[in-house]
Amino acid sequence: MSNRLPKTFLLFLGIFLVMNLVQSFFTEIIYDEAYYWYYAQQLNWGYFDHPPMVALMIWSSGLFFDGELGVRFISCLMSTGTLVILWQLIDDERKKKFVPHFFVLALAMALFNAYGFLTLPDTPLLFFTAFFLWAYRRFLHTPSLLNALVLGVIMACLMYSKYHAVLVIVFVLLSNLSLVKNKYAWAAVIVSLLCYAPHLMWLFEHDFVSVNYHISERPNHPYSFGEFTLGYLLNLIVNFGLLFPWFYWALFKSKPKNKFEKALVYLTYGVILFFFMSSFAKRTQAQWVIVICIPMFILAYNHLLQHEHHRKWMYRIALISFVILLYARLWLVFQPLLPKVFETHGNKKWVTELQEFLGDTPAVFENSYREASMYAFYSGQQSFSLNNAHYRRNQYSIDGSEAQVQHQKVGYLSKYVKSGDFEYLNPGGDKVFVNYMDNFESFRKLQCFIDNETIDLNKKEQLLKIYNPYNETIQLEKIEFQVSYLNAYKQLKAQQPISYTLLENGEPGFKARDTTIIRFTLPKPKMEHPTYLRFSIKENGLQPAINSHSIKITQ
Repeated sequence: MSNRLPKTFLLFLGIFLVMNLVQSFFTEIIYDEAYYWYYAQQLNWGYFDHPPMVALMIWSSGLFFDGELGVRFISCLMSTGTLVILWQLIDDERKKKFVPHFFVLALAMALFNAYGFLTLPDTPLLFFTAFFLWAYRRFLHTPSLLNALVLGVIMACLMYSKYHAVLVIVFVLLSNLSLVKNKYAWAAVIVSLLCYAPHLMWLFEHDFVSVNYHISERPNHPYSFGEFTLGYLLNLIVNFGLLFPWFYWALFKSKPKNKFEKALVYLTYGVILFFFMSSFAKRTQAQWVIVICIPMFILAYNHLLQHEHHRKWMYRIALISFVILLYARLWLVFQPLLPKVFETHGNKKWVTELQEFLGDTPAVFENSYREASMYAFYSGQQSFSLNNAHYRRNQYSIDGSEAQVQHQKVGYLSKYVKSGDFEYLNPGGDKVFVNYMDNFESFRKLQCFIDNETIDLNKKEQLLKIYNPYNETIQLEKIEFQVSYLNAYKQLKAQQPISYTLLENGEPGFKARDTTIIRFTLPKPKMEHPTYLRFSIKENGLQPAINSHSIKITQ
């Protein structure tokens, strides 16, 4: 079959690209994009929440454009490339007669529309999933060292996009276990590991902070069938919108004729079942299963080509979905089209209003990496997110941004204070007071740890180690120790002060680049049956921080 793209396909592809470029230019960025833009200000091999691909995309976009398009340009190119790869993965020659059906079917998927221009980790995940399947099919046809090299590099790119990508690789492998005997398959694995080694080294150097957060440190909620499992099943429908009956019917009726088609089925069912099982432990999000859009689109479009009686209805429903989603895309730019405010509405406005008060003074946002990064993007001014025990750690917790506001005059934005130098309404409509601090000082990087994996609640005297990573000694009078008691879902339920004595004599304070040991006794918790605790340090009257991992309590 010829690999040349039909002129009709190129025409629709061009329209798709232009549509996304125009959308990118006129649509304000969302909070996650602002956060990933913040990533891109300092390229690294890893970040607190995700691998580095999304940061690299934004950095690359910024080489060509400023503003919103400087965040999204590469995403527009990637989504266009995803459609080209999907077209190449359709083997049926009849596809040339139904080019409009191909595009309408793709644009009828809500999240596929969104990731056509938004720069989120799922954007490269979709692109490299399609690219991986293309390379895998090529590898099946001709196992060779060259094809193994290509496959290995793409697998690494997949993993650099999002950690969920491991599911794509695993379920494709499970569809063809004979690969374990294939020397070229092993060559692909070795190549991918070599390419991924810099990120693995970054994880090692940062105590696997990303893995620990996603697996064990992220707060959860008690199981609710409606919120967890039923919510997950609804997400499976949302991904395909009005066309979901045909997509799932195509999957159900699929009878793989070769190893590649078997991989499509295994990948789809595998991801669906994996997150279905996960839904009994935690709440899932709609984009977590976004990878199934790639194999299911291939199955659904092949089904459309092969079944004329379904083709007409799929095309009609897809057109309706496309029109609805097109209206939604316009609403992202012009809010009055719907009686609902979204993240793309009003960001420039609130940033401008806040900057009128602060001027060039750096802004320190308490517990909001979202607002800190959004403010920095639209104002061009320095900002920082100071995270406390009521929130969670993020990229601001591990990078060098704290040092940039130390001992400076800052505008401190907190919902925990009752008055301030001025006030403003944050994007959520909450009143936030802003206080000027002439000499801001925080020690959020202090690390507390014990020698054991668990801690005895009833033991009277225990030892705690505190590592000071700063280049200066921290005086004792500047800090207070607290303990945060958590329930089984790692939700903070009580905070109480800790009294302590230094185990070592000598210079009063916590020495620079050194570990100090203190002796303490845990206070009786003001909650029933705590399951975990974290140690917190409160400096200069600020809210207590997160200075340790969650530690299991024994009683």
